[in-house]
Amino acid sequence: MSTSKNTRENNSAFLQLDPEAQQSARFRDAVDFNLNRRGFFKLSGIAGGGLVLGFTLGNAGEAQAQASAQQLSNAYVQIRPDGKVTIMASNPEVGQGVKTAMPMIVAEELDVAWEDVEVVQSAIDAERYGRQAAGGSRSIPSTWMPLRQAGATARAMLVSAAATQLGVDAASLRTENTAVIHDGSGQRIPYAELTELAATLPVPAVDSLRLKPRSEWRLIGQAIGGVDNEAIVTGRSLFGMDQQQPEMLYATFVRGHQIDAVARSANLEQIRTLPGVVDAYLMEQRGRPSDYFRPPSIHSGVVIVARSTWSAFKAAQSLQVNWDGSDAVQDSWEQHVNDAAYLAQRQGDSVLNNKGDVDAAFTNAATTVESFYTYPFLSHSDLEPQNCTCWFKGDSIEIWAPTQTPQNAVREVAAFLDLPEDQVLLHQLRGGGGFGRRLANDSVVEAAAIAARFEVPVKAVWTREDDMFFDYYRPGGFNSFKAAIDNDGRLSAWQHHFITFSREGSEEPLTGANLAADEFPAQVLDNVRMTQSTLISGMPTGFWRAPRSNALAFTHQSFLHECAVAAGRDHLEFLVELFGEARWFEEGNAGSLNTERAVAVIRRAAEEAGWGRSMPQGRALGLAFHFSHAGYFAHVVEASVDDSRKVRVHKVTVAGDIGPIVNLSGVNNQVEGSVIDGLSSGIGLEVTFSNGRVDQHNFHQYPLGRITIAPDAIDVHWIESDYPPTGAGEPAYPPTIPALTNAIFSATGHRVRTLPLRKEGFRA
Repeated sequence: MSTSKNTRENNSAFLQLDPEAQQSARFRDAVDFNLNRRGFFKLSGIAGGGLVLGFTLGNAGEAQAQASAQQLSNAYVQIRPDGKVTIMASNPEVGQGVKTAMPMIVAEELDVAWEDVEVVQSAIDAERYGRQAAGGSRSIPSTWMPLRQAGATARAMLVSAAATQLGVDAASLRTENTAVIHDGSGQRIPYAELTELAATLPVPAVDSLRLKPRSEWRLIGQAIGGVDNEAIVTGRSLFGMDQQQPEMLYATFVRGHQIDAVARSANLEQIRTLPGVVDAYLMEQRGRPSDYFRPPSIHSGVVIVARSTWSAFKAAQSLQVNWDGSDAVQDSWEQHVNDAAYLAQRQGDSVLNNKGDVDAAFTNAATTVESFYTYPFLSHSDLEPQNCTCWFKGDSIEIWAPTQTPQNAVREVAAFLDLPEDQVLLHQLRGGGGFGRRLANDSVVEAAAIAARFEVPVKAVWTREDDMFFDYYRPGGFNSFKAAIDNDGRLSAWQHHFITFSREGSEEPLTGANLAADEFPAQVLDNVRMTQSTLISGMPTGFWRAPRSNALAFTHQSFLHECAVAAGRDHLEFLVELFGEARWFEEGNAGSLNTERAVAVIRRAAEEAGWGRSMPQGRALGLAFHFSHAGYFAHVVEASVDDSRKVRVHKVTVAGDIGPIVNLSGVNNQVEGSVIDGLSSGIGLEVTFSNGRVDQHNFHQYPLGRITIAPDAIDVHWIESDYPPTGAGEPAYPPTIPALTNAIFSATGHRVRTLPLRKEGFRA
């Protein structure tokens, strides 16, 4: 496993960008990205391996062609003599469906029957596979064209082989269901019979390839079940928690509940005498683990290693630790709320956007609207707690990890243990949830540090309480809005004071806590004033599904509904009018807003939901739109509220435009999951803290939505535009909460300005 320095540095730098800010960089590259000829190479005639094609997706496009048995594990496509086609899945699978969707793209252009495909999780190799990460809904857009070209390359070589074998012009041949067909003679040659000859042929130039037009797609756009589905439902080993190795030990790492507290001493001798315990020792803090993207670091605490997870957890209950909190986090959520309320009375400390004449617009306004919105910190709460298995072998280490950023994990472990990166072998495992939590590799570095003391494999497992206490939380925020409505009922000015969090000595917002200067509707208005103030915080924060957008959609789309109501306008009409003429704010950059696409999904969702129809008393429709991660989504929630303020969501209608759909089953699953996730977090979830200690310890205090919150129906509609594709797992989330809160207002007249809903007396 070799990793080029440039690839490592570029991947690392990219992952440290806010996913919203990544869009311009990623889409300018991804939309027009083509593999050069040297990006493909052929591995042929290896132990009867058939036709084996490797190619590169990242900065290592200059990789030299090689033909050696060692390279087989890194080949992307292998057509075997038995007719089966092995396609490597290069990116981590955390439930978003890329382990199925990405091979589907290759299989489509290769023209193989899906039942002939075997998908295998690839090795971790930046030179061969480029960026291997799950985050930002980037897997599909960044690999769409390279994967199509990979399949088309293999197909072209097989057609050339068939033309040579039959003595006909290649143009007279076509492919279908893992075979080359010559209609003139009626001959059908399975790919398996052509691999030996194809392996002797030159790799065609990329610019000579014929990619299939949409009209010829047979696989892309279909609903294909996940390649791991059977293994999941039959309980086969896929996840980190499933891992078993010979003579394996089990570890738990106990940290102080006050974040960044230091363990000075503990009753280690007593712990070592407990049943099943192998060792117990203090772990010294290294670096500052509270920072999401950071040099390799680790918390201070107590490590207990035992012969079973139960023995380790049980022993931890008897720990008595002397914690030093003198340099620990001191944050109080209640204090932050009070400080934000004070700051909201004035303009922000820094200016994000100031255009037009805002003061004049307010002077001439027919109506002004002012509101203050608050949203809380949230936990990722992956259903599979953090875990990692490591086997330290003196001069190397082998790792089994459900990480979202395996290349980063390799780099961080190598640095922590002072090993060459090619001596860190990481096996990518399926993650039982990610949502941004597994972008950070603290659990991997922690497991590696523990395993380095032993000669056998060690599995380090977090408890649910660990997961809650030591998350990288979605940061909370405060928003003071003021808007001007002119005499025609149009939005004429927008003022926003955003109050967020930063570290002491810096005004730079914490990870996931920033506001873009062109956040909608700032882009489409002439008069805009956006300012920002920051509260000092030591809380660890990170990216959480649809970073920034997951919260800002609630504040902005709710306040826009307030403006529509104040203007006496229909919300649909008011919202569509804001976008103005059809235009693209940054031509050719799929990460910038295209108003035509935005209006199309809004109108489609409203039409499918029956916008404007009469509703029973206490029941209403709520509309919201959001654009993020290059995806356009509009949601209409139909909800009712009874006299006891019990909310029932009857139906959620979703319209989305993410370009061509690769796997209809996968994207529908992502939308349905986004809706449920949005309802869950919007109705009942918050993380609070006192003196640097998180108040919520487990699910009894952080009540993830049960089946009772699920709508009677989630109706999903797609506008399959010809723009480059993007993912669905993140952009489908943000509109859910504001669509619900807007429905609640229309049903009850109560405007929800603080999340979760239960803070304002509503319940599911």
